[in-house]
Amino acid sequence: MTPPFVTTLRSRGEEIRLGADDASPRWTVRVQVAEVWDAVRVSAPPTEPVLAVKVAALAALLPDAAYHDDHVLKLGGIEVLDENASLADAGARDGSIFLLSYRRRRPIR
Repeated sequence: MTPPFVTTLRSRGEEIRLGADDASPRWTVRVQVAEVWDAVRVSAPPTEPVLAVKVAALAALLPDAAYHDDHVLKLGGIEVLDENASLADAGARDGSIFLLSYRRRRPIR
């Protein structure tokens, strides 16, 4: 199965795979961080927790981030409040785009 077109736009080449490799179905979602102008593709089963996607994307895009609690993950402009919920329960679907951002505004230096 080919990933949705939107997940291939301006994202790093390698996709991050979460969950069991034999899991079926697998969704491909895109996680982007506006502050670093970069995005990654994450392939995971719909039952994978949102927190796992967030932590994996943070490790790839912001490796110096000390705590995942300092960042929020948004879907459709709305913060995902229950990060222990599965991708499907959070309202995502195959091809969804998540925005990963700092929880608090950062000063411009």
